[in-house]
Amino acid sequence: MLHLTSRRTLDLEAHVTPGRPAHVTALSGLVRAGDWLYTVAEEPLHLAAFPLSAESPGHGVVLFANHQPDEPVSLKSSRPDLEVPCLLAPQGGSPHGSLLVLPAGTSAGRQRGAVVALGADGTLAGDARAVDVTALYTQLSRELGPLRIAGAAMSGGLLRLLQRGSGEPGTDALVDLDAERVLRGLEAGALGPDVVRMTRRWELGQAGGMRLSFTAASPLPGGRMVFTATAGSTGPAATVGGSVVGVLAPDGSPQFLDALDGHLSMTGVDARVEQGRVRVLLAALSEDGASPATLLEATLDVPA
Repeated sequence: MLHLTSRRTLDLEAHVTPGRPAHVTALSGLVRAGDWLYTVAEEPLHLAAFPLSAESPGHGVVLFANHQPDEPVSLKSSRPDLEVPCLLAPQGGSPHGSLLVLPAGTSAGRQRGAVVALGADGTLAGDARAVDVTALYTQLSRELGPLRIAGAAMSGGLLRLLQRGSGEPGTDALVDLDAERVLRGLEAGALGPDVVRMTRRWELGQAGGMRLSFTAASPLPGGRMVFTATAGSTGPAATVGGSVVGVLAPDGSPQFLDALDGHLSMTGVDARVEQGRVRVLLAALSEDGASPATLLEATLDVPA
């Protein structure tokens, strides 16, 4: 079992969204940029940003101020389906890198992502640019069935996506995209099927008698990737069977896998090599689904 240390709760400024709790309960992904952590969070609608070196509350970031469609529909269907944050390396007009946020792909009418440049200190710099991923996701759904992209990591010339199987039997998969083509597509504002290099179905095993499925990803040097996976059911009586943290080699083969103690639902991971060790920050949801999500820390027993 991997030893976990609690780092902080993910509390928000009290005024972030009137009528909503002053903390993050539901989140997806975790990206560290400079002295800031970013996660896709439902409470502020798009992103929540937290200072890494302090326990002061985080704040919400609305990427698309005008996200309402022209025709009246339900509020939920009008929101961007943002779910997967990913750090991009410095390039062109983004000398300090940028943050890419992709949709899950669960709703055919909400397949718009966003990319926003980062400042030298890791803060968001400038306005978000929309990225249409409809053509890419249409192709992936033809190959994999119903999509739920849960993780993304840019490393080793690839943007590797993790597909989370929904329900039973569901399909978990690795999706490798060509990084150079992705970057050109982001500049043009759209990603198409031409960026796909390979798709590969995966079986992650079980925890607590339930199927494990991908939940988040983070890059490591040399093209490796850390991932998290959680076994659980959905619906009013949702339960969590357990979670694991693993490492994939550049070719996608497993190098390391360890279980986490307890019935924690892991939905975000950031991995770094520090002092010759692979250290990870993990975002865990509360068991009751209403209390603040927690930021945890661990060291993996794997060569850096």
